[in-house]
This record gives sequence, structure tokens and C-alpha cells, in this order.
Amino acid sequence: MDDPARHLLSVGGLSVLFVMATNQEFGPHLKARIDPLITGVGPVEAAVETARVLARLDHMGRLPDVVFTLGSAGSRHLDHAEVYQVSHVAYRDMDASALGFERGRTPFLDEPAVVELPHRIAGVPAASLSTGGAIISGAAYDAIREDMVDMETFAVLRAARRFHLPIMGLRGISDGKSELSRYEDWTEYLHVIDEKLAHALELFVAQAAAEGLTPAPERAR
Repeated sequence: MDDPARHLLSVGGLSVLFVMATNQEFGPHLKARIDPLITGVGPVEAAVETARVLARLDHMGRLPDVVFTLGSAGSRHLDHAEVYQVSHVAYRDMDASALGFERGRTPFLDEPAVVELPHRIAGVPAASLSTGGAIISGAAYDAIREDMVDMETFAVLRAARRFHLPIMGLRGISDGKSELSRYEDWTEYLHVIDEKLAHALELFVAQAAAEGLTPAPERAR
């Protein structure tokens, strides 16, 4: 059976579990630095695999200090092939507003519709993120308030929350300026994103070694 502890990396005295959705996003620059948990695509796969591995690590007495999710995202207005850290994350698929609940808020769950992530990497621009099970393209962006979109981060957050762990996130913008019509519209810039994600990770490693986990600055959303 696979050893889940191989996905852990010691960073400045912190144990970090890195999580990614696909091998397509895991290029040579990241491969030189981390051995992430690859969950598969979408909120269900991300939640199941992250929770499974965290449960095994808990049983081993090896829970990490932080869960770190990274990969690609879409955005209609952020710079393409640039990397942003996740400041806030929302779950766009949740809509129980017909029963009087705020859209995006899971009924009977003590979580806001938009969750702020507690830590930051100095020198990396921050942006809000919307997670859901559908690829967003073209006019579908009209219904989304957040800066970028993915299919896994909120699910990873919920799995981490079950073990009282904070999460951090980095996303490189792969698409969104134009309508998606083929697989290559997503993969075209993944090699550039791989290199820039690796650079942002180097900033995280240096900061963690010097300061540990750095809280997000107080600011209004």
C-alpha cells in the first residue's frame, strides 16, 4: 500500500502536505521540489482523496501542520500564466437559496459562504477563488464574483477542516480570456505555470524557514 507520508515535506520546521489535481499540472520544476498527493479532477475526487490520506496520516501520528493546494485555474481578468495565492475560497455549486439559505453557504454547516484562508506568502499577489464541478468558460463567468475558478480547493479545505488544519493555495492562470473549445486551451501554458509555481514555492520555503506560517494581513474583502 502506498505510504502517504511520502507526500509530506519538512519546510522550516513545518510538515506540509502538498495536494494537486492532475499530473498534467505537475511539471519538471515542481517535480524537483515536491511529491504531491494527486487527487483527480473535481470536488468529489479532491475531498475523498485528501480526507483518505489525512485519515491515514492521523492514524500514523503524522498529520501535517498545513495542507498546501496548488495547480491551475481559470480567470477572465487576471493575467494569464501568472501565479496568485488564494485569499478566499467559495463553493459555487452550493445553492440552497430556495430554502432561505445564503447562496454558496452549506446548510447547517458553520462555515461562511466565502472562507478566508489564514496565511500568506509575501511577494505573491492574492486573489479570491471559486470552486465547483464544472469548467467555467465564456459567459459562465458572469455568475461568479471571485477572481479565479478551479474544481478542487474548497473540497481540500473541507477535508483539512475535519482535522483542524489550515490550508494555503497557489494557482496559475491557464485560461479564461477566451472561450474554451479544446483540451489544448487548458494545457498550452501549463509548462510556464509549473515554473512560476515552483518559484512561488521557493518564496514560501524561505518565509517558512524564517518566520513559520505568516498570518494574512487584516483587510476587508
